Amino acid sequence: MPLSQRTTLTQFLIEERRRHPSASGDFNALLLDVALACKAIARSVAYGALGGALGPATGTINVQGEEQKPLDVLSNDIFCRANEWGGHLAAMASEEMEAPRQIPPAFPRGKYLLVFDPLDGSGNIDVNVSVGSIFSILRAPADVVESGRDATADDFLQPGTAQVAAGYAIYGPTTMLVLTVGTGVHGFTLDPSLGEFKLTHPHLQVPAQTQEFAINASNSRFWEAPVKRYVDECLAGRSGPRGRDFNMRWIASLVAEAHRILMRGGVFLYPRDTRDPAKPGRLRLLYEANPIGMIIEQAGGRASTGHGPVLAVQPDSLHQRIGFVFGSREEVERIERYHRDPVPLRDGNPLFAERSLFRD
Repeated sequence: MPLSQRTTLTQFLIEERRRHPSASGDFNALLLDVALACKAIARSVAYGALGGALGPATGTINVQGEEQKPLDVLSNDIFCRANEWGGHLAAMASEEMEAPRQIPPAFPRGKYLLVFDPLDGSGNIDVNVSVGSIFSILRAPADVVESGRDATADDFLQPGTAQVAAGYAIYGPTTMLVLTVGTGVHGFTLDPSLGEFKLTHPHLQVPAQTQEFAINASNSRFWEAPVKRYVDECLAGRSGPRGRDFNMRWIASLVAEAHRILMRGGVFLYPRDTRDPAKPGRLRLLYEANPIGMIIEQAGGRASTGHGPVLAVQPDSLHQRIGFVFGSREEVERIERYHRDPVPLRDGNPLFAERSLFRD
């Protein structure tokens, strides 16, 4: 297809910039650097075992307490190298790094902060499940920009409402970049013949209603009562209180789950549970929940902690974890309502209770 028949990511960003005549162009340049990192990671993922990056875990444990794989380390390095030189960033923070990464003295500093998960879902890479990269852009505090001081972890502790852009790349049968700059959500597909992202899914919208939900049912014994109630009602299907059948999904790759919901609707739950009181959730607020939450909200869906808007949460640490529920607005609002008005469960574990013809 001729180049002129599809808007490229560069053209899209130029059109967005024209709405703001005073813009310097730094923001666009930063997003193009992020896109370049995603292209490089996509290439490494596509080569798989042929590229030598799918070997066993490295033996090192990252700040999240997870064993790193070679592709985790490579993806993090690609993100850092692609974005440190351009003069657009004051600092970066990654799920794979304990502290913020400062911009090397050899390069100029800018006015933005970049937060990213370089390879989400990497635990599935060996079985060829879609994985991806997630990123969020924040404005650096004014004193960081004016004084030139090193950014600290506290400078990144901004609520999701402060994000100026968010997106993810998904490395699947095709590589796609899904992006919001606060004016809706748009999907770009990588044209491998040109090495360009082209606009293929403009103005993505999450359907308000759905009959699909995604949750890790193996954690059911740890769920809070409102979550158990919601899942039980979905599983009861047409004969239950919801009056219709639901399908349950679980990929264990946040990017893949979010992409499915953007494409056809659904609701995703990784709620707060009772497994570890010290961890009120499993997903990371800054690297996962906030950027995915901004995308979902910009597409007309809802992103929540299960109790209220996730984008309103004030972070208290760089690697904070949180419960996360997002997707079709009506379903997420129902889950929030169940948390506000809980009802007692009649069965301690109805999801996997034994069934019998003689059961009362």
